[in-house]
Amino acid sequence: MTEPERARSRRWSTVVWGAIPVALLTAALSLDHIPGTDISLAVPYAAQGPGPMFDTLGEVGGEPVVAIDGAETDDTSGVLNMTTVSVRTNMTLPQAIGRWLGSGDTLVPINQVFPKDLSEDEIKEYNQQAFVSSEASATVAAMRYLGRPTVVVVHDVVEGSAASGVLEAGDEILSIAGRDVTKPGEVQETVRSHAPGDGVGLTVRRGGEEHELSVTLGADEQDDARPLLGILMSSAPADGVSVTYNLNDVGGPSAGMIFALAVIDKLSPGELTGGRVIAGTGTIDESGEVGPIGGIDHKIAGARDKGVELFLAPEGNCNDARRVDSGEMVVAAVATLDDAVKAMDDFAAGREVATCPAK
Repeated sequence: MTEPERARSRRWSTVVWGAIPVALLTAALSLDHIPGTDISLAVPYAAQGPGPMFDTLGEVGGEPVVAIDGAETDDTSGVLNMTTVSVRTNMTLPQAIGRWLGSGDTLVPINQVFPKDLSEDEIKEYNQQAFVSSEASATVAAMRYLGRPTVVVVHDVVEGSAASGVLEAGDEILSIAGRDVTKPGEVQETVRSHAPGDGVGLTVRRGGEEHELSVTLGADEQDDARPLLGILMSSAPADGVSVTYNLNDVGGPSAGMIFALAVIDKLSPGELTGGRVIAGTGTIDESGEVGPIGGIDHKIAGARDKGVELFLAPEGNCNDARRVDSGEMVVAAVATLDDAVKAMDDFAAGREVATCPAK
């Protein structure tokens, strides 16, 4: 064998032997678990991207997304979408890189999405509680905007809590510790003004009759100085109107503002959307204050790609919203429910809409 032939042979051997670890590594990275074991090879990251949108003026599964009974509703038109963020976990390294490069998803440490000290069931319960609280706040905010009275309703009682065996789902709380209440936040404020072990009296309406009850407050497992009653609350109009939100598989509080706008549109004359395609996101409290949320960049991008004309974004998210290419879609900055209604009115009328101020 000549020297050039020996050199070519050495180079080929290097290529062949060097390719073996690469091939083995590629095969390993495509596996979810080490064969024959329960050891996971999933990376500790989650991929976040645009999720599905739900028209709150439309239906889901044959039911209105926002159902109102006991009052005459006005016809609506257009689209009022709540937006979501999709989250993918349990990915191998190639899958995570593929999401990042191929779809534009954002990779974040999984602990930012799912706290490591909470189980999957605990996270699901937390998100459901946040969603129920968001629904209650949306109802109260909408009723206050419309000038309608509200009553606090027990949505559910936490098993083993202070309220367990005393309060029941469907109870209307009229007063607590001698304070008349009409909003869930007032119940929370009153409970927090006490200490674990304190006894508090409640007046509730159950089956059309008023009852005087007493509860000894419990303590939060994470903070034994924090008092807990142990109920999930919602709100209902006090004039016999009921509002039901039929999106049980969606969690978190970020739909609050859009839910409130849907209720206002259905219970007020005229068409709030002006027949346009509108989307948005943002938490809301009982007073109508709109709060920032996570994943605003994905929500704006998803709405843009689905042909949304106006996007209602919390003012507190302006720094992130400014960095997203919104295309022809107008992104309004709103701090209150009044701001959101005004933005929709201005857009429908062809007037200039308040957007995030330039830096």
